[in-house]
Amino acid sequence: MSGDVYHGKVVNMHGGQGNTGMINYGSDPVGSTPPDPALEQAVRELVALLTDLRACVAPATAQHIDASLPAITADPAVPPEERHSALLTVAGIAATAGALGQPVLDAARALIELIAA
Repeated sequence: MSGDVYHGKVVNMHGGQGNTGMINYGSDPVGSTPPDPALEQAVRELVALLTDLRACVAPATAQHIDASLPAITADPAVPPEERHSALLTVAGIAATAGALGQPVLDAARALIELIAA
């Protein structure tokens, strides 16, 4: 934002149902940087492990995993608080899953440390 002028993306919605997503015909804002390759790899690993864990937990727990997945991304547009909260959620689920969840817990911890660095 520069003064009273906003130079970012704007979405206006007028009614409707099930409005999800946004079509972006322009380029990313000037100064945006691509995600770190190490971060992208850590995210891919965690998502793969979560997919495996999801198949082994109760449906209610699987819903919490599903709700957390959109925030577990290397996209810098995701607010850090939202990403951190999602990582803590899946780490908690993994911790309660015992040995089955240990790889997920380790991957979530590594991703939290990578983001904090």
